[in-house]
Amino acid sequence: MTFKIYTKTGDKGETSLIGGVRVPKFHLRIESYGTVDELNSYIGLVKDSLGKGKDVEVLQEIQDRLFTIGSVLASDPEKSNMKVPDLHTSDIELLENAIDLMNESLPELRNFVLPGGHITASYCHVARCVCRRAERLVVHLGVESEVPEIIGVYLNRLSDYLFVLSRKIVLDNNAEEIPWKPRI
Repeated sequence: MTFKIYTKTGDKGETSLIGGVRVPKFHLRIESYGTVDELNSYIGLVKDSLGKGKDVEVLQEIQDRLFTIGSVLASDPEKSNMKVPDLHTSDIELLENAIDLMNESLPELRNFVLPGGHITASYCHVARCVCRRAERLVVHLGVESEVPEIIGVYLNRLSDYLFVLSRKIVLDNNAEEIPWKPRI
């Protein structure tokens, strides 16, 4: 038997959450986990641009955690009895430790920096912006429905990680950060 990727169940603009509840494809829960999925794709782009090394290992772990977040967000908290993976404080600590380690070798930040300096750093900035959007959507969803608080914390810390990683990539590639020089 061949598995078909298409089901045709979403052809009329609805999709199912884990638990079977049908919702419109523009539902805030769908927007939330769809944005996390978009973020995961950009993380993959950053990871593949780096090649090998410790940063790639951390990014692989982040991608796994984003799938965890997606599965939590795709579940209807009122209807689903299905067990989904969850985040742990150690996942946030991994990000914080990676940030602290990278910061040890980075010059002090004295200005805002413009995204750029190196193509992979630019990919990091795109991922950071998508991460911030995902965080905003998750916070909004949390006002309307049950969302574990740790998801918002993780996304907040992940955007910090991506910013610091972009700076490290610029440094590792002997490129230059682009300081923002406001016209006053």
